[in-house]
Amino acid sequence: MKVGIISDTHGLLRPEAVAALQGCERIVHAGDIGKGDIVQQLSAIAPVQVVSGNNDVGMAWADSLAEVLHFELEGWPTLLVHDIADVPAALREDTRLVITGHSHKPLIQWRGECLYINPGSAGRRRFKLPVTLVVLDVQPDAVHPQLVHLLP
Repeated sequence: MKVGIISDTHGLLRPEAVAALQGCERIVHAGDIGKGDIVQQLSAIAPVQVVSGNNDVGMAWADSLAEVLHFELEGWPTLLVHDIADVPAALREDTRLVITGHSHKPLIQWRGECLYINPGSAGRRRFKLPVTLVVLDVQPDAVHPQLVHLLP
């Protein structure tokens, strides 16, 4: 299964991000969406799982969004939260994949048997941080993440 992982769009869904997500069977957005129509645009590509971020709080379109989601990707128990600081309280013993956003800093790191992914920010550039997302090839016995740079 090809999964697109995106975060921190802050109201901007770049054409480069849309192109990079083509062919994904599922899209995961780790919060700070910025506008409700971004979720609709992503849903036109593939089914979307999304959590709210700190910048989505108080926006009417985001009221129904969860702050924490647990789900499976091809048998991989997955935790989705916006801020990595919230992971310890939400982490389950069987979690094998943790997806976060918030920092705008891409991260792909194994911590024991659990893979932590932060796709970075796909929205407006912050400071000198890269503009990125992650495409994840998920198989029952392996995951292969690829960091995709959207801008030079």
